[in-house]
Amino acid sequence: IPNLNTLRTGRRGPRLRGGRRGGLPNPGDDEQFANNEQDVEAGRNAVVQQTDHDASSSRMSAVSMGYLEDAYAETFFPPNSPVAKRYPIINRGTYVRTTAIDQLVLRFLKQNQEQPKQIISLGAGSDTRFFRLCAGTTYPVIYHELDFEANVIPKRTSIRASPALSRLILPKDSTQGPSYHLHAIDLRDLTLKSPPTIPNLLSDIPTLLLSECCLCYLPPETTSSILSYFTMNIPHASLGIILYEPIRPTDAFGRTMVTNLASRGIHMQTIQKYSSLTAQRQRLRIAGFEAGQGARDVLGLWKEWIDANERKRVEGLEWLDEVEEWELLAKHYCVAWGWKEVVEDDGGGAKGCFGRAWGEVEGGE
Repeated sequence: IPNLNTLRTGRRGPRLRGGRRGGLPNPGDDEQFANNEQDVEAGRNAVVQQTDHDASSSRMSAVSMGYLEDAYAETFFPPNSPVAKRYPIINRGTYVRTTAIDQLVLRFLKQNQEQPKQIISLGAGSDTRFFRLCAGTTYPVIYHELDFEANVIPKRTSIRASPALSRLILPKDSTQGPSYHLHAIDLRDLTLKSPPTIPNLLSDIPTLLLSECCLCYLPPETTSSILSYFTMNIPHASLGIILYEPIRPTDAFGRTMVTNLASRGIHMQTIQKYSSLTAQRQRLRIAGFEAGQGARDVLGLWKEWIDANERKRVEGLEWLDEVEEWELLAKHYCVAWGWKEVVEDDGGGAKGCFGRAWGEVEGGE
C-alpha cells in the first residue's frame, strides 16, 4: 500500500531510470533505445515492488501501537530495519483495511467448513493473512500467493529460516487442513497468448481472489485480462474477489493524493476509470462476477463494520487531532467485492458459497 505520509510531507521518491540526459536516444540507435526502455520498465517494477515495504512498515507500525495483533508481521519485515511510526490516520487506515478484508475472508472460509476452498492472493508480498487466519487451523484451504520474484525470494527465505513457519506449510492433503503455495509470477504474464500454468491451481472448488492495492498499478485492460484468466481457468466453481483500491481522484484531496504518489513514481492506473464505489461494482459485474457485488469506502467500513466497543478501543490508542484529514483519507480508499456462483440445482433455490457468505453484507449504494 503506498506510503500516504507523502500527503503530509511531500517527500519525493525514487526516480525512474531510462533515457539520456539532454533528450531522447538517437533515432537510429535501436539497441540503445531498447535498453533504455528495459531500464525504464525495470524502474517501474522496482517502484511497485517497493510499495510492499511500505505496506510491511505500515503493518509493523499498526501492530507496535496495538491496533492489530499479528505474530508474523516481524518475520517478514526486513531484519535490522527500524520500524517507522506512522501517523495515527495511517495506523487507523491500516487497521480498518485489514479488519474489513479479514471479515470477508473468514465469512468465506466458514461456509460449509468441511468443503475444500482456494484463495489466490495477487501481489501478496509480505502479507501475513495465510499465517494469521489459516495456518494451524483445520480449514481445508489451498492458499496461493503470487508476486514478483524479487518479493517472493525474501519471503521464502524468511519461511525457510523459521522452523515454526516451515512446519505450518508442510504439504497436506487439502481435506485435512490448509496448504500453502508461493509463486514467483509477473501477473502480466497471465495475459499472454500462452500464459504460464500456476502449479497446484484447482479449477473445481470455490475460489477467492485477493488484490490489495495490486491490480491498480496496471492498465485497466491488463487487469481485465488477468481477471479473465481466472474466470476462464476456474469455470466449474464459484469464484469471488476482494479488491482494496484508491478512489475519487478528481476532488481536491484526490488530486493531491495522486500527485504526491506520482512524485514517488507510483501511478495508480485504474483510479480514473474505477473512480467511485459505483464504478468498482460495475467493473466487477462486467468482469463476470455477476451474482453479487459490494463496495464500501474505508470511512464507511470504520463506521459500519467496526462495533462501538472496538472503535472506542482503537480511538484510545492514539490522540487523533486531524479528524477531518482522517475522514478525507478514508473516503479515498475502498474495499470492493463480487462473486459468480456455480450452484448445484437442489430444487430449493439454495444460495452458493459466496451468496451465503456475503449476500447479507451491506455494500450497495
